[in-house]
Amino acid sequence: MPRARADLMRIGFAALTVAYVLSQFYRAFLAVLAPVLNADIGASAEDLAFASGIWLAAFAGLQLPIGYALDYLGPRRTAGGLVLAAVGAAVFAVAHGPTMVTVAMALIGAGCAPALMVSLYIFARAYPPAMFASLTGLLIGVSSVGNLAAATPMAWAAETIGWRACLWGLAIVTLLITLALFAFVRDSPRAAAAGHDGAGLLALMRAPSVLLLVPLTFAHYAPVAGVRGLWVGPYLADVFHLDALALGSASLAMGIAMILGSLAYGPLDRLLGTRKGVLLGGNLALAAALLGLWAWPAAELGLAVSLLRAVGFFGSSYPLMIAHGRSFFPHHLAGRGVTFLNLLAMGGAGLAQIASGRVYAAVTAGRPADASAAHASVFLFFGLLVLVACVPYTFSRDRLD
Repeated sequence: MPRARADLMRIGFAALTVAYVLSQFYRAFLAVLAPVLNADIGASAEDLAFASGIWLAAFAGLQLPIGYALDYLGPRRTAGGLVLAAVGAAVFAVAHGPTMVTVAMALIGAGCAPALMVSLYIFARAYPPAMFASLTGLLIGVSSVGNLAAATPMAWAAETIGWRACLWGLAIVTLLITLALFAFVRDSPRAAAAGHDGAGLLALMRAPSVLLLVPLTFAHYAPVAGVRGLWVGPYLADVFHLDALALGSASLAMGIAMILGSLAYGPLDRLLGTRKGVLLGGNLALAAALLGLWAWPAAELGLAVSLLRAVGFFGSSYPLMIAHGRSFFPHHLAGRGVTFLNLLAMGGAGLAQIASGRVYAAVTAGRPADASAAHASVFLFFGLLVLVACVPYTFSRDRLD
Protein backbone atom coordinates (compact mmCIF):
# COMPACT_ATOMS: atom_id res chain seq x y z
CA MET A 1 0.00 0.00 0.00
CA PRO A 2 1.44 3.42 -0.93
CA ARG A 3 2.59 5.42 2.07
CA ALA A 4 0.35 8.41 1.25
CA ARG A 5 -2.75 6.19 1.15
CA ALA A 6 -1.76 4.50 4.41
CA ASP A 7 -1.35 7.90 6.07
CA LEU A 8 -4.80 8.96 4.86
CA MET A 9 -6.31 5.73 6.23
CA ARG A 10 -4.72 6.34 9.63
CA ILE A 11 -6.07 9.90 9.72
CA GLY A 12 -9.48 8.61 8.67
CA PHE A 13 -9.50 6.01 11.45
CA ALA A 14 -8.42 8.68 13.95
CA ALA A 15 -11.32 10.90 12.83
CA LEU A 16 -13.75 7.96 13.11
CA THR A 17 -12.49 7.24 16.62
CA VAL A 18 -13.02 10.85 17.67
CA ALA A 19 -16.49 10.76 16.09
CA TYR A 20 -17.36 7.79 18.26
CA VAL A 21 -15.85 9.52 21.29
CA LEU A 22 -18.39 12.29 20.66
CA SER A 23 -21.18 9.73 20.27
CA GLN A 24 -20.27 8.17 23.63
CA PHE A 25 -20.21 11.61 25.20
CA TYR A 26 -23.57 12.69 23.81
CA ARG A 27 -25.40 9.60 25.05
CA ALA A 28 -24.15 10.07 28.63
CA PHE A 29 -23.81 13.79 29.42
CA LEU A 30 -27.42 14.34 30.54
CA ALA A 31 -26.73 12.44 33.76
CA VAL A 32 -24.52 15.16 35.25
CA LEU A 33 -26.58 18.02 33.79
CA ALA A 34 -29.89 16.71 35.19
CA PRO A 35 -29.93 18.89 38.34
CA VAL A 36 -28.94 22.12 36.55
CA LEU A 37 -31.35 21.52 33.65
CA ASN A 38 -34.14 21.00 36.16
CA ALA A 39 -33.25 24.27 37.91
CA ASP A 40 -32.65 26.35 34.75
CA ILE A 41 -35.30 25.19 32.28
CA GLY A 42 -37.62 22.97 34.34
CA ALA A 43 -36.61 19.65 32.78
CA SER A 44 -37.65 16.85 35.14
CA ALA A 45 -36.12 13.38 35.39
CA GLU A 46 -39.02 12.00 33.33
CA ASP A 47 -38.47 14.72 30.68
CA LEU A 48 -34.79 13.86 30.45
CA ALA A 49 -35.51 10.11 30.36
CA PHE A 50 -37.76 10.79 27.37
CA ALA A 51 -35.13 12.97 25.68
CA SER A 52 -32.45 10.34 26.32
CA GLY A 53 -34.73 7.67 24.90
CA ILE A 54 -35.40 9.82 21.82
CA TRP A 55 -31.62 10.11 21.27
CA LEU A 56 -31.39 6.33 21.22
CA ALA A 57 -34.54 5.95 19.12
CA ALA A 58 -33.27 8.42 16.50
CA PHE A 59 -29.92 6.64 16.54
CA ALA A 60 -31.62 3.27 16.06
CA GLY A 61 -34.16 4.44 13.49
CA LEU A 62 -31.42 5.34 11.02
CA GLN A 63 -29.48 2.08 11.29
CA LEU A 64 -31.05 0.26 8.33
CA PRO A 65 -30.75 3.30 6.02
CA ILE A 66 -27.14 3.60 7.15
CA GLY A 67 -26.61 -0.08 6.32
CA TYR A 68 -27.83 0.49 2.78
CA ALA A 69 -25.72 3.65 2.53
CA LEU A 70 -22.61 1.77 3.62
CA ASP A 71 -23.18 -1.03 1.11
CA TYR A 72 -24.13 1.26 -1.79
CA LEU A 73 -22.60 4.71 -1.11
CA GLY A 74 -19.59 3.69 0.96
CA PRO A 75 -18.33 4.80 4.39
CA ARG A 76 -17.07 8.25 3.36
CA ARG A 77 -20.38 9.85 2.48
CA THR A 78 -22.22 7.90 5.18
CA ALA A 79 -19.92 9.29 7.88
CA GLY A 80 -20.83 12.86 6.86
CA GLY A 81 -24.17 12.47 8.64
CA LEU A 82 -22.39 13.52 11.84
CA VAL A 83 -23.16 17.11 10.83
CA LEU A 84 -26.67 16.63 12.27
CA ALA A 85 -25.11 16.18 15.72
CA ALA A 86 -23.43 19.58 15.38
CA VAL A 87 -26.81 21.13 14.57
CA GLY A 88 -28.39 19.34 17.53
CA ALA A 89 -25.73 20.58 19.94
CA ALA A 90 -26.40 24.16 18.77
CA VAL A 91 -30.15 23.68 19.33
CA PHE A 92 -29.44 22.32 22.83
CA ALA A 93 -27.28 25.37 23.58
CA VAL A 94 -30.27 27.70 23.07
CA ALA A 95 -32.90 25.42 24.68
CA HIS A 96 -35.37 27.06 27.06
CA GLY A 97 -37.54 24.06 27.88
CA PRO A 98 -37.76 20.25 27.78
CA THR A 99 -39.24 20.23 24.25
CA MET A 100 -36.18 21.91 22.73
CA VAL A 101 -33.92 19.52 24.65
CA THR A 102 -35.82 16.59 23.14
CA VAL A 103 -35.54 18.03 19.61
CA ALA A 104 -31.83 18.63 20.15
CA MET A 105 -31.27 15.08 21.42
CA ALA A 106 -33.13 13.67 18.39
CA LEU A 107 -30.83 15.57 16.03
CA ILE A 108 -27.73 14.54 17.97
CA GLY A 109 -28.82 10.89 18.00
CA ALA A 110 -29.45 10.95 14.25
CA GLY A 111 -26.07 12.56 13.62
CA CYS A 112 -24.22 10.04 15.79
CA ALA A 113 -25.95 7.08 14.14
CA PRO A 114 -23.17 6.36 11.58
CA ALA A 115 -20.25 7.05 13.95
CA LEU A 116 -19.68 3.44 15.06
CA MET A 117 -21.22 1.68 12.08
CA VAL A 118 -18.69 3.06 9.60
CA SER A 119 -15.84 1.59 11.65
CA LEU A 120 -17.64 -1.75 12.13
CA TYR A 121 -18.28 -1.93 8.40
CA ILE A 122 -14.57 -1.46 7.73
CA PHE A 123 -13.70 -4.10 10.37
CA ALA A 124 -16.16 -6.55 8.82
CA ARG A 125 -14.80 -5.99 5.32
CA ALA A 126 -11.07 -5.72 5.97
CA TYR A 127 -10.28 -8.13 8.83
CA PRO A 128 -10.86 -11.85 9.61
CA PRO A 129 -14.24 -12.57 11.29
CA ALA A 130 -12.52 -13.92 14.41
CA MET A 131 -10.97 -10.48 15.00
CA PHE A 132 -14.27 -8.59 14.79
CA ALA A 133 -15.17 -8.72 18.50
CA SER A 134 -11.66 -7.78 19.65
CA LEU A 135 -11.40 -4.84 17.25
CA THR A 136 -14.88 -3.63 18.17
CA GLY A 137 -14.15 -3.95 21.88
CA LEU A 138 -10.87 -2.05 21.47
CA LEU A 139 -12.57 0.75 19.53
CA ILE A 140 -15.38 1.05 22.08
CA GLY A 141 -12.96 0.86 24.99
CA VAL A 142 -10.73 3.62 23.58
CA SER A 143 -13.71 5.74 22.52
CA SER A 144 -15.25 5.45 25.95
CA VAL A 145 -13.06 8.39 26.94
CA GLY A 146 -16.15 10.28 25.72
CA ASN A 147 -18.17 8.56 28.41
CA LEU A 148 -15.58 9.63 30.98
CA ALA A 149 -15.58 13.19 29.67
CA ALA A 150 -19.35 13.26 30.17
CA ALA A 151 -18.81 12.71 33.91
CA THR A 152 -16.53 14.84 36.13
CA PRO A 153 -15.05 16.97 33.28
CA MET A 154 -18.52 17.90 32.01
CA ALA A 155 -19.72 18.67 35.54
CA TRP A 156 -16.68 20.88 36.11
CA ALA A 157 -17.03 22.65 32.76
CA ALA A 158 -20.75 23.27 33.30
CA GLU A 159 -20.02 24.85 36.68
CA THR A 160 -17.09 26.89 35.33
CA ILE A 161 -18.38 28.29 32.02
CA GLY A 162 -22.02 27.19 32.02
CA TRP A 163 -23.75 24.36 30.22
CA ARG A 164 -24.79 26.54 27.27
CA ALA A 165 -21.18 27.50 26.49
CA CYS A 166 -20.23 23.82 26.74
CA LEU A 167 -22.84 22.89 24.12
CA TRP A 168 -21.69 25.65 21.76
CA GLY A 169 -18.14 24.33 22.04
CA LEU A 170 -19.33 20.80 21.34
CA ALA A 171 -21.22 21.99 18.26
CA ILE A 172 -18.02 23.52 16.83
CA VAL A 173 -15.88 20.45 17.59
CA THR A 174 -18.50 18.14 16.04
CA LEU A 175 -18.61 20.22 12.87
CA LEU A 176 -14.81 20.12 12.55
CA ILE A 177 -14.76 16.32 12.97
CA THR A 178 -17.47 16.00 10.31
CA LEU A 179 -15.26 17.88 7.85
CA ALA A 180 -12.33 15.62 8.75
CA LEU A 181 -14.42 12.50 8.12
CA PHE A 182 -15.47 13.70 4.71
CA ALA A 183 -11.89 14.61 3.83
CA PHE A 184 -10.01 11.53 5.07
CA VAL A 185 -12.29 8.46 5.21
CA ARG A 186 -11.82 6.36 2.08
CA ASP A 187 -14.28 3.96 0.43
CA SER A 188 -13.43 0.32 -0.22
CA PRO A 189 -14.60 -1.70 -3.24
CA ARG A 190 -18.07 -3.17 -2.90
CA ALA A 191 -18.32 -6.87 -2.12
CA ALA A 192 -19.92 -8.99 -4.80
CA ALA A 193 -23.53 -9.83 -3.96
CA ALA A 194 -24.86 -13.35 -4.22
CA GLY A 195 -28.36 -13.24 -5.69
CA HIS A 196 -30.89 -10.71 -4.43
CA ASP A 197 -29.38 -8.86 -1.47
CA GLY A 198 -32.70 -7.69 -0.02
CA ALA A 199 -34.29 -11.12 -0.16
CA GLY A 200 -31.18 -12.70 1.36
CA LEU A 201 -31.15 -10.22 4.24
CA LEU A 202 -34.85 -10.75 5.00
CA ALA A 203 -34.40 -14.50 4.93
CA LEU A 204 -31.52 -14.27 7.39
CA MET A 205 -33.55 -12.04 9.72
CA ARG A 206 -36.26 -14.72 9.81
CA ALA A 207 -33.85 -17.61 10.38
CA PRO A 208 -34.22 -19.32 13.81
CA SER A 209 -30.49 -18.93 14.48
CA VAL A 210 -30.86 -15.13 14.22
CA LEU A 211 -34.31 -14.88 15.84
CA LEU A 212 -33.01 -16.50 19.03
CA LEU A 213 -30.45 -13.69 19.31
CA VAL A 214 -33.01 -10.91 18.89
CA PRO A 215 -34.32 -10.60 22.50
CA LEU A 216 -30.89 -10.33 24.13
CA THR A 217 -29.56 -8.09 21.35
CA PHE A 218 -32.59 -5.88 22.05
CA ALA A 219 -32.13 -5.92 25.85
CA HIS A 220 -28.43 -6.26 26.69
CA TYR A 221 -27.41 -2.63 26.14
CA ALA A 222 -30.54 -1.01 27.61
CA PRO A 223 -29.49 -1.05 31.29
CA VAL A 224 -26.03 0.45 30.85
CA ALA A 225 -27.35 3.02 28.35
CA GLY A 226 -30.25 3.94 30.61
CA VAL A 227 -28.43 4.03 33.93
CA ARG A 228 -25.18 5.68 32.76
CA GLY A 229 -27.01 7.85 30.23
CA LEU A 230 -29.33 9.35 32.84
CA TRP A 231 -30.46 7.51 35.96
CA VAL A 232 -27.14 7.43 37.80
CA GLY A 233 -27.43 11.22 38.24
CA PRO A 234 -31.00 11.56 39.61
CA TYR A 235 -30.60 8.36 41.66
CA LEU A 236 -27.48 9.44 43.54
CA ALA A 237 -28.74 13.04 43.87
CA ASP A 238 -32.19 12.07 45.20
CA VAL A 239 -31.19 9.17 47.45
CA PHE A 240 -27.69 10.15 48.64
CA HIS A 241 -27.88 13.95 48.05
CA LEU A 242 -24.64 14.21 46.08
CA ASP A 243 -23.67 17.52 44.46
CA ALA A 244 -22.70 17.92 40.79
CA LEU A 245 -19.00 17.16 41.20
CA ALA A 246 -19.67 14.13 43.39
CA LEU A 247 -22.17 12.92 40.79
CA GLY A 248 -19.48 13.38 38.17
CA SER A 249 -17.05 11.26 40.18
CA ALA A 250 -19.58 8.45 40.61
CA SER A 251 -20.44 8.58 36.91
CA LEU A 252 -16.73 8.50 36.13
CA ALA A 253 -16.33 5.31 38.18
CA MET A 254 -19.14 3.68 36.22
CA GLY A 255 -17.62 4.90 32.95
CA ILE A 256 -14.23 3.38 33.79
CA ALA A 257 -15.97 0.07 34.54
CA MET A 258 -17.63 0.25 31.12
CA ILE A 259 -14.25 0.69 29.42
CA LEU A 260 -12.81 -2.28 31.30
CA GLY A 261 -15.87 -4.34 30.41
CA SER A 262 -15.62 -3.51 26.70
CA LEU A 263 -11.93 -4.43 26.65
CA ALA A 264 -12.56 -7.65 28.60
CA TYR A 265 -15.49 -8.94 26.57
CA GLY A 266 -13.68 -8.51 23.23
CA PRO A 267 -11.10 -11.35 23.45
CA LEU A 268 -12.86 -13.58 26.00
CA ASP A 269 -14.69 -15.66 23.41
CA ARG A 270 -11.42 -16.72 21.79
CA LEU A 271 -9.71 -17.26 25.14
CA LEU A 272 -12.53 -19.43 26.55
CA GLY A 273 -13.64 -21.01 23.30
CA THR A 274 -17.27 -19.90 23.62
CA ARG A 275 -19.05 -16.73 22.59
CA LYS A 276 -22.47 -17.76 23.85
CA GLY A 277 -21.17 -18.77 27.29
CA VAL A 278 -19.42 -15.44 27.85
CA LEU A 279 -22.49 -13.46 26.80
CA LEU A 280 -24.93 -15.49 28.85
CA GLY A 281 -22.77 -15.40 31.99
CA GLY A 282 -22.07 -11.68 31.65
CA ASN A 283 -25.71 -10.74 31.17
CA LEU A 284 -26.83 -12.87 34.11
CA ALA A 285 -24.25 -11.02 36.23
CA LEU A 286 -25.63 -7.73 34.88
CA ALA A 287 -29.15 -8.74 35.92
CA ALA A 288 -27.86 -9.67 39.39
CA ALA A 289 -26.26 -6.23 39.85
CA LEU A 290 -29.48 -4.48 38.79
CA LEU A 291 -31.55 -6.59 41.15
CA GLY A 292 -29.07 -5.75 43.91
CA LEU A 293 -29.73 -2.03 43.31
CA TRP A 294 -33.46 -2.80 43.44
CA ALA A 295 -33.14 -4.72 46.71
CA TRP A 296 -30.83 -2.21 48.48
CA PRO A 297 -31.29 1.18 46.78
CA ALA A 298 -30.51 3.28 49.87
CA ALA A 299 -28.46 0.94 52.03
CA GLU A 300 -25.04 2.62 51.66
CA LEU A 301 -23.33 4.83 49.09
CA GLY A 302 -20.31 2.55 48.69
CA LEU A 303 -22.55 -0.44 47.92
CA ALA A 304 -24.58 1.59 45.44
CA VAL A 305 -21.47 2.77 43.56
CA SER A 306 -20.03 -0.76 43.55
CA LEU A 307 -23.23 -2.15 42.04
CA LEU A 308 -23.28 0.67 39.48
CA ARG A 309 -19.73 -0.26 38.52
CA ALA A 310 -20.87 -3.87 38.10
CA VAL A 311 -23.68 -2.69 35.84
CA GLY A 312 -21.12 -0.75 33.80
CA PHE A 313 -18.70 -3.68 33.54
CA PHE A 314 -21.10 -6.54 32.84
CA GLY A 315 -23.40 -4.34 30.75
CA SER A 316 -20.65 -3.64 28.20
CA SER A 317 -21.12 -6.86 26.21
CA TYR A 318 -22.11 -4.95 23.05
CA PRO A 319 -18.94 -5.82 21.05
CA LEU A 320 -19.39 -9.54 21.63
CA MET A 321 -23.17 -9.44 21.10
CA ILE A 322 -22.76 -7.75 17.72
CA ALA A 323 -19.95 -10.15 16.80
CA HIS A 324 -22.19 -13.14 17.59
CA GLY A 325 -24.93 -11.80 15.35
CA ARG A 326 -22.46 -10.70 12.66
CA SER A 327 -21.20 -14.29 12.37
CA PHE A 328 -24.53 -15.29 10.79
CA PHE A 329 -24.36 -12.67 7.99
CA PRO A 330 -22.36 -13.22 4.75
CA HIS A 331 -19.67 -10.80 3.63
CA HIS A 332 -21.74 -8.91 1.05
CA LEU A 333 -24.44 -8.16 3.67
CA ALA A 334 -21.96 -6.90 6.30
CA GLY A 335 -23.19 -3.29 6.28
CA ARG A 336 -26.87 -4.09 6.57
CA GLY A 337 -26.29 -7.03 8.91
CA VAL A 338 -24.30 -5.00 11.44
CA THR A 339 -26.68 -2.04 11.27
CA PHE A 340 -29.68 -4.37 11.73
CA LEU A 341 -28.09 -5.66 14.93
CA ASN A 342 -27.29 -2.13 16.04
CA LEU A 343 -30.90 -1.16 15.32
CA LEU A 344 -32.02 -3.83 17.75
CA ALA A 345 -29.51 -2.81 20.44
CA MET A 346 -30.06 0.94 20.24
CA GLY A 347 -33.77 0.70 19.55
CA GLY A 348 -34.16 -1.54 22.57
CA ALA A 349 -32.16 0.89 24.69
CA GLY A 350 -34.26 3.83 23.49
CA LEU A 351 -37.62 2.16 24.08
CA ALA A 352 -36.48 0.85 27.46
CA GLN A 353 -35.29 4.31 28.49
CA ILE A 354 -38.65 5.87 27.62
CA ALA A 355 -40.43 3.05 29.47
CA SER A 356 -38.16 3.50 32.50
CA GLY A 357 -39.28 7.12 32.73
CA ARG A 358 -42.91 5.96 32.76
CA VAL A 359 -42.12 3.41 35.49
CA TYR A 360 -40.40 6.09 37.57
CA ALA A 361 -43.29 8.53 37.12
CA ALA A 362 -45.88 5.91 38.08
CA VAL A 363 -44.11 4.99 41.32
CA THR A 364 -43.40 8.63 42.14
CA ALA A 365 -47.09 9.48 41.72
CA GLY A 366 -48.06 6.75 44.16
CA ARG A 367 -45.27 7.36 46.70
CA PRO A 368 -44.00 10.92 46.13
CA ALA A 369 -41.92 11.04 49.30
CA ASP A 370 -40.03 7.80 48.67
CA ALA A 371 -37.29 8.58 46.13
CA SER A 372 -35.47 5.28 46.73
CA ALA A 373 -38.58 3.24 45.82
CA ALA A 374 -39.02 5.11 42.55
CA HIS A 375 -35.40 4.54 41.52
CA ALA A 376 -35.50 0.93 42.74
CA SER A 377 -38.42 0.31 40.37
CA VAL A 378 -36.26 1.48 37.45
CA PHE A 379 -33.49 -0.96 38.37
CA LEU A 380 -36.05 -3.77 38.74
CA PHE A 381 -37.45 -2.99 35.29
CA PHE A 382 -34.02 -3.18 33.66
CA GLY A 383 -33.04 -6.32 35.58
CA LEU A 384 -36.17 -8.24 34.59
CA LEU A 385 -35.78 -7.11 30.98
CA VAL A 386 -32.33 -8.72 30.79
CA LEU A 387 -33.39 -11.88 32.63
CA VAL A 388 -36.33 -12.49 30.31
CA ALA A 389 -34.14 -11.92 27.23
CA CYS A 390 -31.60 -14.49 28.46
CA VAL A 391 -34.17 -17.30 28.24
CA PRO A 392 -34.39 -17.64 24.43
CA TYR A 393 -30.69 -16.89 24.12
CA THR A 394 -29.89 -20.11 26.00
CA PHE A 395 -31.18 -22.01 22.92
CA SER A 396 -29.04 -20.04 20.41
CA ARG A 397 -26.15 -21.52 18.44
CA ASP A 398 -22.61 -20.76 19.58
CA ARG A 399 -20.37 -19.42 16.80
CA LEU A 400 -16.79 -18.14 16.85
CA ASP A 401 -16.23 -17.55 13.13
